[in-house]
Amino acid sequence: MRRYEIMLILPPEADDKVIGGVTDRITQVLGERGGQVVKVDRWGKRRLAYEIAHQSEGFYIVVECQGDPTSMKEMDRVLGLADDVVRFKVAVRAA
Repeated sequence: MRRYEIMLILPPEADDKVIGGVTDRITQVLGERGGQVVKVDRWGKRRLAYEIAHQSEGFYIVVECQGDPTSMKEMDRVLGLADDVVRFKVAVRAA
C-alpha cells in the first residue's frame, strides 16, 4: 500500500461536526478498500492565496493515509462531490 497525503480546504465557518463528517467519510471510503487513515492534522483557519467562491479564508486539514491507487481514484470522486469541501489535493507521500 502507498502512503498518501490529502490536503482539504473547508469553508472558514466549518465546525467540529463538518470536520468530523469529512474525516469520517474519508475513513469510510478507505476502509471499504483496505486502506486506513494514519493521522489527521487540523491546521485551522488560514487566509487563502486567492479568493475561491468569493471567500478569502478557509479551514485547512491534512490527512495522512494508506491505500491503493484505486481507492484514491474513488477518494477523488467522493471529495469532488462533497459540498463541504472547497478544494482538495491528493499527493503521494515520499517514503
